[in-house]
Amino acid sequence: MVGAVRQAIRGVGSDAPIMGFRSLAEEVNNSLAQERMVAELSTLFGLLALILASVGLYGLMMYTVARRTGEIGIRMALGARGPQILRMVLRESLELVAIGVLMGIPLLFVLMRLISAQLYGITEGDPLTTSTAMALQATIAAIATYVPARRATKVDPMVALRYE
Repeated sequence: MVGAVRQAIRGVGSDAPIMGFRSLAEEVNNSLAQERMVAELSTLFGLLALILASVGLYGLMMYTVARRTGEIGIRMALGARGPQILRMVLRESLELVAIGVLMGIPLLFVLMRLISAQLYGITEGDPLTTSTAMALQATIAAIATYVPARRATKVDPMVALRYE
């Protein structure tokens, strides 16, 4: 088809320069290159922030479990079982996540106008995106706190009592 178009252009005016041919899909792809790069970088930085938050929560919970080794040992010596200790540690860590979500919701509503202006397809009151982001963060936080919680269930009461 390119040959026929060249022939038609030369038939109208032989002095018209023909630089090259591109399809509409290629032209649209080229025009959106910068927006695509910004979207990919935003995704990368969002994932990096999610990883940093998860590692931070993991470190905080490991520190908390290490500091409370004596308490956990006493609880286990008094009859607490592994699942009870697991629930206790998970509950405390997910309380931190709930506090963060409760603090973040008002801030989200304040900044939603700016966010919706920057992201295509996101409206000011988009509950699907907001709830999906919160659920993802809560899931990542639960996974990040599960390892310290499991470690707390493995505490030997005698070792923990001698720890102090």
